Amino acid sequence: MVQNISVASMVESIIGCKWSVRLLRLLADRVSRPSALLRACPGLSAKVMNERLKKMIRFGIVRRTVFGEKPPIEVEYVLTPFGRRFMGILDEVHRLQEAIDNGAIPGSGEVQ
Repeated sequence: MVQNISVASMVESIIGCKWSVRLLRLLADRVSRPSALLRACPGLSAKVMNERLKKMIRFGIVRRTVFGEKPPIEVEYVLTPFGRRFMGILDEVHRLQEAIDNGAIPGSGEVQ
C-alpha cells in the first residue's frame, strides 16, 4: 500500500470514478481475468481499465499476478486483504444510497 496517501484520498479517487467502483465490485465477485472484466463493463476500454487497475495496485487494493513466463501468459487481478476491507466502505455507500432512494432518510439528497 502507498504510505503517503490517506484512506480518504483513496476513497475520493475510487468513488469518483464509475469504472473503478464497477471493477472493484467485479473483483469482489471473483471476476479476475482482464477479458472477463472488459466483457462485464460495456463501454470500458482496455486502456482505461488498465489505468484504473494500476491505480488500485498502487493503493494496495488490488494485486496483479502473472502466470507463465512466455506468451501466452495469463494475468489475474484479485483484491488484497486491504482491498476487501476497502470494499466495506463501498458497501456502506451503496447501503446509504439505497436508504435514501427508499425514503428511509427523509430530506436527504435535496438540493438547498
